[in-house]
Amino acid sequence: MLAGNPRIFLMADPVTILVFDSGLGGLTVFREIAAVRPGARTVYLADDERFPYGDIAEADLIARVLEVIGRAIKRHHPDLVVIACNTASTLALRELRATFTVPFVGTVPAVKPACAQSKSGRVSVLGTRATVTREYTRALIREFANGCEVDLVGAARLATFAEAQFNGAPASDAEIAAEIAPCFVDRDGRRTDTIVLACTHYPLLLDRFRALAAWPVNWIDPAPAIARRVAELLPVPASPDALPAPQFVLTSGRQPSGTLMAALRGFGFVAATENA
Repeated sequence: MLAGNPRIFLMADPVTILVFDSGLGGLTVFREIAAVRPGARTVYLADDERFPYGDIAEADLIARVLEVIGRAIKRHHPDLVVIACNTASTLALRELRATFTVPFVGTVPAVKPACAQSKSGRVSVLGTRATVTREYTRALIREFANGCEVDLVGAARLATFAEAQFNGAPASDAEIAAEIAPCFVDRDGRRTDTIVLACTHYPLLLDRFRALAAWPVNWIDPAPAIARRVAELLPVPASPDALPAPQFVLTSGRQPSGTLMAALRGFGFVAATENA
């Protein structure tokens, strides 16, 4: 499920889209947006300086997101900002919209479509501990569960495992299996058949999730729905031929390792740019 401003914005081409995440997880969203809006100028901003977000106090996290996004808006002048992070969206999206005039599309746990699709009536929401304990997530369940049993699973290390795998240091099968095991519930005649990936890092590990699953389930990746919302809000840009390659920006100013840079080229990035 996603959150976006209910307006369509008409503007001159090309448009600029800023995609923000605490780390590399938002690349799963960036990839889908690039596919539906290939003629847009795109900037990917990762707050690697403060990654991971799950352990930061709420007030501090809101202040941090506002600070980083504020600097990015001044520097890149985006026409739309995508908050490709469940933790940041569920906590700071309201403050971002109240502070800045640029439209935002957020990312929140896809409880509604998951419960609508479930045949068994048992759904798991796999997210960071911060996301699954937040009232925002519980409110989504109250509103959209529609008779489903929804199990909330807070993973302590999966986002870090996803980052490590992208950097050429994958976690073991046993470590990943232990993180996803609580998602698989067989109780009261209901067996989990749908799992919501409530962190944009997790689709980076989806092949391993499928291989290590206790039984086959439907995994809900929010990225395609976010991209569709971006396409609704922004007009089709001009031909992408004259556009520069997408920008990849780290708040720390560090240069990516050779392994990471090789992976980033698969997303269309040719180099890391200036810090945020």
